[in-house]
Amino acid sequence: MMAAFTALVTHFENEICILCKYLAVELQGRLDETGKVRGFIETGHGLDPKQKKRKEYKRSELRLIEAMQEPHVCDKILEYNVHAERKKSLRYAKGQSETMKTLHGLVDKGVKVELGIPYEMWDQPSAEITNMQRSCFTLVEEYEEDIEEWYWGEQGQSLLDYLCVDRFLRGKDTLCLHEEFEPKGSDEDEDSEDSKPKDTPAKKKTKKNTKKTKGDTGSTTPPPTAPSPIPPPITDGEVKDEL
Repeated sequence: MMAAFTALVTHFENEICILCKYLAVELQGRLDETGKVRGFIETGHGLDPKQKKRKEYKRSELRLIEAMQEPHVCDKILEYNVHAERKKSLRYAKGQSETMKTLHGLVDKGVKVELGIPYEMWDQPSAEITNMQRSCFTLVEEYEEDIEEWYWGEQGQSLLDYLCVDRFLRGKDTLCLHEEFEPKGSDEDEDSEDSKPKDTPAKKKTKKNTKKTKGDTGSTTPPPTAPSPIPPPITDGEVKDEL
């Protein structure tokens, strides 16, 4: 019973860690984009220039409002999908999962695939993603003042650390904040490269001395020798003379 309760608490802490992680990532991403804009805005009403104030857009309230509300930053969560082949916080990522890519590929080849939902809804946000979006709205509402405090401050600390580590997840598990996706096979490729034998310098071939000398025929085998002549048969007269 206690083990089941501990597992439930761990799961809950991991889920809220994931929620804060992707909220901070999306809001920081929007602010990074608008931070590149150079310009000034004028605030105030009336025709009198003295009643208007000129302020740098990068440090304006308008920039923060646009990043959080136009459209709402939590709507960006709906762009995520569940990647079942990955683990922990990396299960949530933008783009199609490997499973859905495979299923779409089968359909393109004419294979009938049944998932229990219409084909048009395959790429719609899942219930898990929509629940995360709703939780995101709640988080922003409760920590809006902290976000504003960070924005108007020096921003020397990342939003991920300021909002998640120091406030929302204080005293809780924050391991998910540091998980980064590594493409499949990256480690295997490095290992395979290390396991390949090193190229050894080719041995120099020694050329045989084929230089011809004067009188050589070009062949290394000696010419055949002529057979010894066979002596003629001895006649009777020659035998008598010898005797």
